[in-house]
Amino acid sequence: MRVVVQRVTASSVTVDGEVVGKIGAGLNLLVGIAPTDTVAELTWIARKCLDLRLFPSPGSDGQRPAQEGHRWDLSVQDIGGEILVVSQFTLYGDCRKGRRPSFDGAAPPAQAEALYNDFVALLRASDLRVETGKFGAMMQVEIHNDGPVTLILEREAPT
Repeated sequence: MRVVVQRVTASSVTVDGEVVGKIGAGLNLLVGIAPTDTVAELTWIARKCLDLRLFPSPGSDGQRPAQEGHRWDLSVQDIGGEILVVSQFTLYGDCRKGRRPSFDGAAPPAQAEALYNDFVALLRASDLRVETGKFGAMMQVEIHNDGPVTLILEREAPT
């Protein structure tokens, strides 16, 4: 499983001209599922997304501290943030050969959709507001990356 985690001030996803998911401050998650992924990988990455300290503590005036010397002490849960989850099979695009990516490393759509839905359910169990895109649709994702802060989480099933 691969997830691109982005700290955002806002993010939204549009399908056929209609906004299907929209959040304020929190995390935008682009999610790729591999054919070998299991509940163990989903659980580990969901927990990691919820617990990662990616947000600075407020300064003594209640505002975010100045860039100099600030620390990332708070998780998305600590700030009561929101999460937008977007399926992204292209995270498994292999561009090592030729000029066209191979997506053989991505799970087949039916398997990926079931695991994606399970992943979203794990995040929703946190009681944070969790929005999604539309699985398998052509989506336009608007991301207001804060920082910018972008990380890649990866967890492979044991072989």
